[in-house]
Amino acid sequence: MLYSLSMRSYLPQQDHELVQIVDSVFADAAHRSGKWLVCRPGCSQCCVGVFAINMLDAVRLREGLKKLEKLAPERATRVRERARDAVSRLSKDFPGDPATGLLHQDDEAARHFVSFADHEPCPALDPDTGLCDLYEARPMTCRVFGPPLRSEEGLGVCELCFHGATNEEIAACEISADPDDLESTLLQEIEKATGVHGQTIVAFCLVS
Repeated sequence: MLYSLSMRSYLPQQDHELVQIVDSVFADAAHRSGKWLVCRPGCSQCCVGVFAINMLDAVRLREGLKKLEKLAPERATRVRERARDAVSRLSKDFPGDPATGLLHQDDEAARHFVSFADHEPCPALDPDTGLCDLYEARPMTCRVFGPPLRSEEGLGVCELCFHGATNEEIAACEISADPDDLESTLLQEIEKATGVHGQTIVAFCLVS
């Protein structure tokens, strides 16, 4: 799966800078959110249900898995096994090309993806501990989840958080994860270097 990407793995040097920026912004939002943000280690509700990731996320995850193989090979093996099991379950109805793991970009595929695999746990999630085995390499979606985040649908928050907060209090904790849009620049760089464009899901990018 994602064969061309795995053969030419390339992570831009500035990705470390992007991660630092996003993590710093999240830390500030978490401080402003205080007791309303209930995200804690072991809370894994946001780790269930697939979501699209870009090629920068995919390569970062693969690099994270390589590091895990050196530090904790048994854990890395379990991640790969969970990824292979997930791909096996999801391939039949995958709204994309299961041979490459890339999602189709048409409107019909987008509509199908909305309800696709809503109950599928992320293969990076350790089911015994409720922790992410690839936490340091997690996608940007995971890094900003929790505090209020603006999208086309408005200002969204985790359904477990901000109970009792007013709309004004929620808005005051809004996160602006990548104000200079460094991610788009790095994504263009990685797509040019690898020749792979589009989006995938975590399971497909972690299979051998």
